Amino acid sequence: MGIIEKIKEIEFEMARTQKNKATEYHLGQLKAKIAKLRTQLLEPPKGSTGAGDGFEVTKFGHGRVALIGFPSVGKSTLLTLLTGTQSEAAAYEFTTLTCIPGIINYNDAKIQLLDLPGIIEGASEGKGRGRQVIAVAKSSDLVLMVLDASKSEGHRQILTRELEAVGLRLNKRPPQIYFKRKKTGGISFNSTMQLTHVDEKLCYQILHEYKIHNAEILFREDATVDDLIDVIEGNRKYIKCVYVYNKIDVIGIDDVDRLARQPNSIVISCNLKLNLDRLLARMWDEMGLVRVYTKPQGQQPDFSEPVVLSTDRGGCTVEDFCNHIHRSLLKDLKYVLVWGSSSKHYPQRCGTQHTLHDEDVVQIVKKKEKEEDGGRGRFKSHTTGPARISDREKKAPLKT
Repeated sequence: MGIIEKIKEIEFEMARTQKNKATEYHLGQLKAKIAKLRTQLLEPPKGSTGAGDGFEVTKFGHGRVALIGFPSVGKSTLLTLLTGTQSEAAAYEFTTLTCIPGIINYNDAKIQLLDLPGIIEGASEGKGRGRQVIAVAKSSDLVLMVLDASKSEGHRQILTRELEAVGLRLNKRPPQIYFKRKKTGGISFNSTMQLTHVDEKLCYQILHEYKIHNAEILFREDATVDDLIDVIEGNRKYIKCVYVYNKIDVIGIDDVDRLARQPNSIVISCNLKLNLDRLLARMWDEMGLVRVYTKPQGQQPDFSEPVVLSTDRGGCTVEDFCNHIHRSLLKDLKYVLVWGSSSKHYPQRCGTQHTLHDEDVVQIVKKKEKEEDGGRGRFKSHTTGPARISDREKKAPLKT
């Protein structure tokens, strides 16, 4: 029996098992078994070198956005409108067969937009080119799930289920669970609050399913069994997702209003070029890009080329800003002067842990060499004379 058949059999057993207090331990073990099998499904086959036939796309720009959706929902047309890159678009399905990159120049930043082939139901099991598409989506900073507004809501649920089956968690944050494997000592179970979904016995059974008999685990929130399994697996990717409903020109205004009011959703029309500027602004907000302008001492700020920082890529503190310019800059840094919304007054003298906001202006002040001499005037800590008494020059005797 193959891995896919085993997963189907366990899913069938979970579907026919009644959910109550008596069966929660059995269901927890079944969920752990499915997670292990799906992890094996994503691993390269034995005997291979590990290199697959994926899409080789080099990272470029200050952020990467992936377009995911069913065939013929308008992904290639959206790429052409936003970036100017010509991606083949036709009336038949599976027009795009490989990954086509494009660059969006927005707010003095460069965002890489990837047009991926359409995925179908069963992509997590390897149908179509689902594995390659999902692998590129894992390396992205933001996912745009392009949906057909005239189709049913089932497409969104199918895509979300396929992405979660391979370890992609959309619009979720990592669970507050501390987990560490140990060599000896058994299993140490603790929690900072009352748990309603998991107890100590269920946690032990799931750990034993993974053949983990020595570990330390601490719950900082009321997490579920799925959250515990995600932490034990350790290969989950938590990524932001915006649901883009295309082709709103073929449905009624009431349906457009209903779709636009859903969380993390935006409505557009590539045919009539409607609401594309709002889509770009939403992408900018979701990616959390921060532009920081530099100001040389005694000169005007340079507003031509900002330093673009991101919370997902490194951070947005003064230390991250200095490391982005040069790694050795922190050694000579004394303090920085900041103008902008992150400062309380203009300018504010800040340290390395100060968090920068969008469109801040930063002036770097380095340490001076004179201050490293140990003081000034009669407060100097050392002199230019010889260190040993025997090396001092003897003065000539006075003439009498």
